[in-house]
Amino acid sequence: MTTSIFVNIPTADLDRSKTFYEGLGYTINPMFSDDNAACVVVDENVYFMVLTREFFQTFTDKQVTEPKTHAQALIALTCDSREVVDATMAKGLDAGGTEPRPTSDLGFMYSRDLEDPDGNILEFFFMEPAAVEQGPDAFLAEQGAPATGAGA
Repeated sequence: MTTSIFVNIPTADLDRSKTFYEGLGYTINPMFSDDNAACVVVDENVYFMVLTREFFQTFTDKQVTEPKTHAQALIALTCDSREVVDATMAKGLDAGGTEPRPTSDLGFMYSRDLEDPDGNILEFFFMEPAAVEQGPDAFLAEQGAPATGAGA
């Protein structure tokens, strides 16, 4: 059996969130969407369940944080290249997202953060395949760059 992941994130405006995520190129599965939730299909095994804050609260006894001011989770998604990272960011910015931090280029990994209109953070990143196989420090050493210490 294949494992699927469903990431639940709160929203103050469900219609705005659906428009934003569709702007990123994702689809909404209407069979698992209603006035309280939208099932955003990222790929065949990854879904975002965008829930109204009130509905989100029914799944936990803990206080639901305000994503504009508090980070509860950082959702990192891989991309096939640096160009795909940049193209995805362009779509997200055009759809109403914001870029809260500067681009990070560690030599072996390139990433950019995107906040959805509610402040939930998506990180789109590309990692050099050789760095995945060898580890970041070995890859950087092969490139003549200083080690990150990430492999220590």
